[in-house]
Amino acid sequence: MSGTGSPAARLQALFEGHRLTPTQRRIAHSMVRRAADVPFLSSVELAELAGVSQPSVTRFAVALGFDGYPALRRHLREVAPAEPAPETGSSNEYQQAVEAEIENLRHLAEVLADPRPVRQAGRMLAGSRPLPVLGLRAAAAQAHGFAYFAAKVHPDVRLLNEGGTMLHDRIDAAARAGASALLCFALPRHPREVVDALIHAKETGLTVVTVADSPFAPVAGLSDLLLPAAVGTGLAFDTACAPMLLGRVLLEAMCDDLPDAQARLEEFDVRAAARGLFVD
Repeated sequence: MSGTGSPAARLQALFEGHRLTPTQRRIAHSMVRRAADVPFLSSVELAELAGVSQPSVTRFAVALGFDGYPALRRHLREVAPAEPAPETGSSNEYQQAVEAEIENLRHLAEVLADPRPVRQAGRMLAGSRPLPVLGLRAAAAQAHGFAYFAAKVHPDVRLLNEGGTMLHDRIDAAARAGASALLCFALPRHPREVVDALIHAKETGLTVVTVADSPFAPVAGLSDLLLPAAVGTGLAFDTACAPMLLGRVLLEAMCDDLPDAQARLEEFDVRAAARGLFVD
């Protein structure tokens, strides 16, 4: 594992290439979210953090190729700062939440240093006619925002932001109309309906591109291409600045593969001016 990049990035590199059970993915996810502190946690403390048993933590370390959790922790200390990041006593809880989001954005910037996955996703989304965009509950706002802007440059965007018995029907309708890909936004807490919907989408032959909070999210195994962007957990409700920004980056990549995107935007501006849509 390289010593470069953020602690979260180094942890994710350690987990790559390992087939992890759902419980082990939960442990990995918890470690990434508390990357700076993990090298200094006992197995009991990590188990409590992840909501699993202490033996599960030991089995997780063995699955990564270590003799046990102490060996894993020693390895993490070798590639982490010598001590946990100091508490910023001058920052209140609101400032700390903002600082955590800034760190999430820094990590996203590191991930985007390799633009190939996003460019690949952009090509897939641009080529799907229609383009279904799925996001339920906490992720509904992300899906709605993406679909709103995508509709300005893509000829047929179909927003799927409500669950229920009609959801599979709408996926079927998109597939019958010629869709080749589905974009999913998946954020905690992950609704079972999203998992079921992606299983159905795969069964219909759709390629699934997912923006999720972690490479170890429950939808990871159902995604042909997963793009991670961490959420903030310091407030009563999660914050999702990084997933939102990643959605805008995906829009940019999709526009690069839509040759008439600029013409469509200019046409919209002309119509908007004629109708007096905006006050500025």
